[in-house]
Amino acid sequence: MPFTLAILVTVLSYTWYLAPRLPREAVSVAGVIVVALAFWHDVRAKEWGFDMKALVPGLRAATIFTAPLVLVILAAGAAAGTLHAVRGGLTELGALVMWGGAQQWVLQTVVLREAQHATSRRLGGFLAALLFAILHLPNPMLSAVTLVGALGWCAIYDRHANIIPLALSHALGTLALLYAFDDGLTGGLRVGAAFLTRRG
Repeated sequence: MPFTLAILVTVLSYTWYLAPRLPREAVSVAGVIVVALAFWHDVRAKEWGFDMKALVPGLRAATIFTAPLVLVILAAGAAAGTLHAVRGGLTELGALVMWGGAQQWVLQTVVLREAQHATSRRLGGFLAALLFAILHLPNPMLSAVTLVGALGWCAIYDRHANIIPLALSHALGTLALLYAFDDGLTGGLRVGAAFLTRRG
């Protein structure tokens, strides 16, 4: 799993060590490294995550997976009394789709495939989801939600290799979290050292 390990080292080094010490703009350097690694892997593997025959069945599967989760998240927020409007709201959906799509591209075409190659088809999906959740530590809510999400996303992609449905699912799930819970519960969606210091 050489590409996966390189990506993990890049992300964890940035979120835990470099982010508190560098200007916020430095995140783009870490982003470029991750994209370059994923691109290099995908050139070699000849898999880009855009199998158009998988788009419609992938959308169907992602809808069946996402709709109940979004409803549960919103219901939990209502029960906790933290359901609230979000500045920007649906206008941010496009940015969330792009951000979610980038994460899904790396997760599915690199991490999932390398994990499956190193283990088995089913165990690889669990391993990929676990690694994705680890990247969201020490934020307890985000780690738990991303573990559940990634288990579903990896299972869907394994059957329908198109990241577009997963990008939409990821974005809608993120938007539901933002509507359902305040920063005290979500940690502002921060990870690594930024979660501990609450530095954006």
